[in-house]
Formats: sequence, C-alpha cells, structure tokens
Amino acid sequence: MRFRVRKYAHVLERTGLAMAGAAAGLFVAAHVGSSIAALTTQGFLVVMMIAGAIGFYLGIDTPPLPFHEPHQEPADGSGGKIDTAEFLSAVGTFLAALTAFVSVGVIVLRENPRMFWTIMIMAGWVIGVAMQIVAGAIARMRR
Repeated sequence: MRFRVRKYAHVLERTGLAMAGAAAGLFVAAHVGSSIAALTTQGFLVVMMIAGAIGFYLGIDTPPLPFHEPHQEPADGSGGKIDTAEFLSAVGTFLAALTAFVSVGVIVLRENPRMFWTIMIMAGWVIGVAMQIVAGAIARMRR
C-alpha cells in the first residue's frame, strides 16, 4: 500500500511540474507573440506550452549519479566527472524559469522591450527547455 501511495505522489508531483512548465511556456509565448507578429498563433502557444510541460516533467528531479568520496573510484569510471544530466537540468531549469519570470514581468508591467531582448527571452526559453529534455533523457537512459 505504501509503495502505491509513494508512486501516486510522485506522479502527482511530476504532473504539477508539467503544469508549471506549461504555464511558464504560455507566459513566454504570450510575451514573444505580442512582440513578433508571425508568432501570434494558437499553434505557437500550444507548442510552447507542450515544450514547457515536457521539459519540466522530464528535466526537473533527475536522479543524480551516486556520490563517491574523492579517494574512491566507482566501478563505472565516473569518478570526478560532472554529472551531465544534473548540470543540464540545473542550468536548463534556471534559464526556463528566468525567461518565464522576465516574461511575466514584461506582461504585468506593460513594458515594451527592444526586439533584441524579446529574441533573447525566446532563445533562453528554447535553450533552457531543450537542456531539461536532454537531461531527463540522459538520466532515464542510465537507469
């Protein structure tokens, strides 16, 4: 019974993360779409929301490599190396959250940033979500 409750709680948590990612994607899409006329379609909004949901579902909460003391060399030869999945997850989550935060600020404060900044927000979002998706794929392949 306890295993089922833990599994259900984990699925519930992952679903919540996916919804947060979709909401973040919606905010970025709303800001970018209001600045770039070609991106004011419902399809663009949906793609951004789906990308955010997938990125936050897969990329947050990736299981890290086991920690080993510096004097111990693990059997798989990963001692002293950077955990790629953990690094990509951390940086990708930061970029995606930062761009969503800035987008919400732009929308709420009714600012009109230069096109360069809008493009940078879009690029940060795409790169951040892509990093999350890759991190999630890496972490799940090594299980």
